[in-house]
Amino acid sequence: MSLSRRQVTLAALAAVPLRPGGRKDRTLYIAGDSTAAQKYSTEAPETGWGMALPFFLRKEVKVSNQAINGRSSKSFVDEGRLDVILAAIRPGDFLLVQFAHNDEKTADPTRYTEPWTTYQDYLRMYIDGARSRGARPLLATPVERRRFDVDGNALPTHGDYPAAMRALAQEERVALLDIEALSLALWQRLGVEETKAYFNWTDTEQDNTHFNPPGAIAVARLVARELPRTRVLAPRDVVRLHEDIPTSWITWPEASDASDV
Repeated sequence: MSLSRRQVTLAALAAVPLRPGGRKDRTLYIAGDSTAAQKYSTEAPETGWGMALPFFLRKEVKVSNQAINGRSSKSFVDEGRLDVILAAIRPGDFLLVQFAHNDEKTADPTRYTEPWTTYQDYLRMYIDGARSRGARPLLATPVERRRFDVDGNALPTHGDYPAAMRALAQEERVALLDIEALSLALWQRLGVEETKAYFNWTDTEQDNTHFNPPGAIAVARLVARELPRTRVLAPRDVVRLHEDIPTSWITWPEASDASDV
């Protein structure tokens, strides 16, 4: 039996989950590690890029930053943190997943994943979980560390993890935000000395992994630019892409102000 175009269209519309109550707002959940995570007053000036992402989104697109220090794609799941997100996420929301920094720790079996097997297996749990709830999964390759060779060339530090995520995104037809490639190009453009102003370099610490406010804002801008490019959001949903964001907009609340979701 052949179906008319109208019948096919009506069937397709019926399969699309409606937002509860016809709501217009959407939430973008972030599952990730310390490079994205919310930081608190005791950690300032260290800043996760997820803290700056709301500055680039319209108020109708809210951010729930569930990234947390020290987690891998595996430990985040094993601790039940993905379950917490999936209990709260709703049809029409987004789940942005960025891991690799701690997946690389071969000496720690609670966190280590192998790029082409267990890493992809765990990422599929995020993809399948979001889809099962009518939400849209997004994969973001891990932001690069600050590392240069003697000739001033910015060096990749994540081995096969970005390639494994890219391959999985293609296989699963998931939008890919290639933050690894974009951040590596940004660090190359800025150079050895100027990049120090983007990472958590203080009088007592030279941290080439975590960001300060300018660095977090710069990486969040990369993420925000990718959202309309990959057609995750409409261009009108993204704001201030070409504006300077004051670092004074970054705040570090007390840890007691934290919420689960």
